[in-house]
Formats: sequence, C-alpha cells, structure tokens
Amino acid sequence: MNKKIKLIGLALLSASFTFTACSDYLDVQLEDQLTIEKVFDKRATTLNYLAHIYSYLPYEAEYQGTNSTDEVFPGGDGAVVPMSDEAMFSTYQWSTYLNFRTGDWGPTTPYFNIWKYQYTGIEQAGIFMENVDRCPDLTAEEKRQMKAEARMVRAYSYFQLLRRYGPVYVWGDKRSNSTIKPEEIDRHTVDENVDFIISEIDKAIEDLPLKLADTKTFAGRITKGAAMAAKSRILLYAASPLFNGCDLYKGKLMNRWGDYLFPQSPDPQKWEKAAKAAKAVIDLGLYSLKSEVTESDPMVRAIKAYQNVQFEAWNEEIIWGYWPRYEDRYFNIAAFNRMYALPPLVTKVGCGQYCPSLKLVDSYPMAATGRYPINPVNEEAYDSEGMPIVDPLSGYEDDGFVSGWEHPIEGPRFGAIKAHKSCVGRDARFYASVFANGFKFINDFIAGGNTEVYFQTGGNSPLRAGDCVKVGYFWRRFVPTDVDYENGNWGTYFWFYYRLAEIYLNYAEACNEKPNREPAESLKYINMIRNRAGLNNLEDAYPEYNFLTDQNALRQMIRKERMVELAFEGHRYYDARRWMIAEKEFTGPNWTLNLLATNYESSYSRTTKVWAGSDNLFQPKHYFFPINQIQLSEMKNITQNYGW
Repeated sequence: MNKKIKLIGLALLSASFTFTACSDYLDVQLEDQLTIEKVFDKRATTLNYLAHIYSYLPYEAEYQGTNSTDEVFPGGDGAVVPMSDEAMFSTYQWSTYLNFRTGDWGPTTPYFNIWKYQYTGIEQAGIFMENVDRCPDLTAEEKRQMKAEARMVRAYSYFQLLRRYGPVYVWGDKRSNSTIKPEEIDRHTVDENVDFIISEIDKAIEDLPLKLADTKTFAGRITKGAAMAAKSRILLYAASPLFNGCDLYKGKLMNRWGDYLFPQSPDPQKWEKAAKAAKAVIDLGLYSLKSEVTESDPMVRAIKAYQNVQFEAWNEEIIWGYWPRYEDRYFNIAAFNRMYALPPLVTKVGCGQYCPSLKLVDSYPMAATGRYPINPVNEEAYDSEGMPIVDPLSGYEDDGFVSGWEHPIEGPRFGAIKAHKSCVGRDARFYASVFANGFKFINDFIAGGNTEVYFQTGGNSPLRAGDCVKVGYFWRRFVPTDVDYENGNWGTYFWFYYRLAEIYLNYAEACNEKPNREPAESLKYINMIRNRAGLNNLEDAYPEYNFLTDQNALRQMIRKERMVELAFEGHRYYDARRWMIAEKEFTGPNWTLNLLATNYESSYSRTTKVWAGSDNLFQPKHYFFPINQIQLSEMKNITQNYGW
C-alpha cells in the first residue's frame, strides 16, 4: 500500500481515513506531500511524527467537551467531570455532557464518540513503530525510546476505548494492509484487552528512561514511571467489579467466536496484580507528595501544598504531566478554564460555570476531627429534603453563621467575613478548591479584588439569565490569585495524567481488596494523603471501626478519600462506574443552595428549584457507552453493549 504523509507545522499530521465495507478495516490513506520514506529520512520529521502520535492522548483539561464535527477534540475527556456527581456546571447551552447526566443518549448520539479517533491513533502509532528504525539521524537508543513511547501511546488508546466502551477489537501489530473484513470484526474479551494492554506497557517500560534529561525541552514525554503509573490504574480497573465478574453481565454479551466479553466470575487475584503494580511505582522512589515546608502555619502549609500540585508545573508529585495543546482553542485552555471559574459581574471576564456539586462540597472532612460530615459507611447520606444526614461526631454544622471568620489562607491579609457554619473548620483541600457564597474574591490586579461575593438574587454576582453560579459554590482550584485576568493575562496552565497521590490511593484500595488483605498498608498510604491535608489518621478519626477486620468500612473510607483528593481530575466518573455504584450516586434531583433567596442568610437552605434542567438518571446500560451507529454500520456483526 502506498502511504503518503502530510506534515503541518511542527507537530501535526493530517490524515484521511477510510472506514467502509468495501475496503480493509482501518485502511489508512495518508495523503499529500511526504512519503513514508521521506518522513523517516530525517530526524526533524520523525520527531514531528512522534509528536503527532502524542496528540491522541486524552484531553483531560477539556471540561466542556465538543461537538461531533470537531476532528481535533472529539470530546474532551475532562467532560466526564460534569457527567459525574462531583460537579454541576452552571450552563444549559453548548453543553453536550448534559445529555449524559439525564440519560438522554444512545447509539446515535454523536458526542464523545472516540472510537474512530482512537483507532486512528492506534494505527498511526503502529506505522511509527514499524518505520522509525529507517531514520539514519537517530541513535539506536533514541529509536528504542521513541518506539517505546509510541507503543505506550497505542496501549493507552486501547485503555481509553476499554474504559469507555468496555472490551474492543484488539488490532495488535497488524497493519492496515492486513486482510480484515469489517463484517468479521467483533470484540475481544476484557481479559484479552487487558492482557494485550499490559503486555504492551511492559515492553515499553523496558526501553523508557527513568527521568527526562531536560523537562523544559521534553516536557510531557513518557517515562518509565509514567508507563508504570498507567499500568497501576489499568490493573485497578481490571480488578474492580465492573470488569471482574459482576452479575450484570453473567450469561450476556457473547462475541461471534463464542466467548463472553466479560468474565463470568470474579478473580480476586486481579487485586493482587493491582497492588503490585502500584507498589512498583512507589518503590521507584522518584516521586513524593507535594509539600510546602517553609510555611509555618499547618493549615496554610496544607492548602498551598494541595494548590501547588497544579500551580507548580513538574513538581515532585507529578509522574506524567503535560502543557495542554492547541493553545489558540477557545482563546487558550488557561483562559477558557479560568474564566469559567471566576465570578460573573465581580470580574468582567468571569462566567462562574465550573461548580462543584453539593455532594462534593459535603464530602470534605472536618479539620479538627478528621471525620467526614456524612459517615461514608452509612448507606443513607441525605434525607428527602436534600439535607445531609450529619455524623454528630464530625463537628460539622449546617445551620447558622459565624461573624468575624477569617479564611485560613486569605483572612489574615484581607479581613473577616460572616461565614456559614458549613464552611468553617473544613479540610485544607476545601479551602484550596471551593469558593463559597459570601467568601471574598481575591485578586491584586482587579479593581475590587478584595470583594465579598454573593450569588443569591440581588447579590453582586446573582442568579440570573446570563452567566451565573447556580450551585452556590464555584471551583477555585484552577485559579491563581496573582494573575491579571482582566487584562488578558491568563498565565500558563499545567495538567497531569498521573500524580503520586493517585498511586497511593490505588495501592490502598488494592491492599484492602486482595485475598490476603493488608489493611495496615492501606491505612499507611491513605493516612499519608490525609496527613498532607492536615488531617489525623483514619483510625484516630474513626475509633469505632476496626479497619484491620472491617473491610467494608475501610473500603468506604477509601472511596470517599478518592472523591475528595482527586476531585475534578477526571476520576470520579470512572470510579463510580467501576465500583458499580453509579446507579445510586448519579441518579436524582439537582440540589443547589437557594439562590432564589433575596438575602444572604436565606440562601444557605437547599432547593431543586434553581436548576431548570431535568433530573439526573443513570441506568445499568449506562455503565458503558454503546457502540455508535456509525461503527455498527461499518461492522455489522459487532456485539453491542448491554441494554442498547
């Protein structure tokens, strides 16, 4: 097959792909200008091609997502944040994720269908791996490393497909000139998918460097630790109920070769594999939890450490990060995400749309006791009025106000406010992440940058028809206070795929679930995360539970800690699905603070009357995306997902 390649700029590759019943599946026609021979004839064009391979990694910083006609962003994977119960973005328009909150989607829904895009990336990576050895300007070591990078990206594309659709067709090392007829395509099993992905990652690990020689020049390129971290997450997913013998798929979904797509019974040893993979990353000794040792105040130290995981690029906690690409998109990603996390009217550019859900706000522990406001072990968390069923030992209060309260990181400089009691005495991560009704908006560059902000009707950033905060809180973790937003200086925006805190939580969960439980190990690593946030150890916070023997109690604590520590990082949607709790957690009314109230004090009751959209709905069929009708038309005998 004659493959020709067109290179655009420094990093982008333009390709035209044909998916029709009359041609080979994944038959790639790479057209215009440069042939394969020319591309791999020089170092520069080979590196450009590798940069293009990287472009198929998920856009986790893209929270809004995009429409089906967008070839660059076929649905930012960050849109799983507002699809989940951790967020409630204040927008009704151009927000395709809303269909997924309300259950109004199916095989013909075009949004977030990544199937073709990821298989394109899989094929592109294969072409690179097959041809990189031709380049005379690269050393043998460089070729091995670059081939390993492409192999890892290819494996990660399969993982993206697996977590969204369930098991898919494994193309393997075949190239597009192999004779594969679309009508003969069907999906391989979960175990076959996972085994292939892990085998590919293991091969990549052998040839990847431990560290990047120059993080400024090579920032974002895959290292050994990055691949090992990805292996940890994938094996954690594979061990989890959704992928490991759940009742929902027993006796269902058999492919054309007579194999059940999903395991028909759980394999507890998969948890052992997940534990070993996470511990291997830890044992590298290359990463540590971000800390701010120069701060003397414990609360300030904890808040800044958590904030600076994101604000300080390539800090000691980051295993694999990146600068978001296509910076001209939506002005640029720093502008887009930060304007959506600024209060409207108080700032001239603020949209106030990136909001946490009340459930997430309710989840942050109390600093003094270390207990969550709602005991995670309790089956019922809310009453019929949407009010939390409060743990009386937590110290949390949801009624009344405190006058003269100072925000722990800003109050000493900017003065006291009248704060609702629910916002007082919380975990450091709460203050790093959540901006509450009545808090002061701080920015030295903005006129009135020390302003108390009120979201209720009649306030200075009120509920209205235009941009506004509909929940009563917005997400402040993206927004440094020392950037001049009003004059178009949005700063740089750093994102990460993996950080050490996730690996600690992966390890804690796997140690609690594996056949030979190691609850002491679970507690050790979950407590490291809690201690960084200024909290006491879990066993001190909850002396009534013996976590060494009570597996379920520890399980629920780990799940709650993941929700808090990894908030808005794209985990909650996938976690709730893999634990198979999404039907309960993602279904129900849209509760907000009562911003219809015309005074601040009355706004801190809860209501479903602010949000005008439909209630949230998650059904068993929603655990996986359906195979889209576009793909069903190409591969007429492929096995559709359950319920679709």
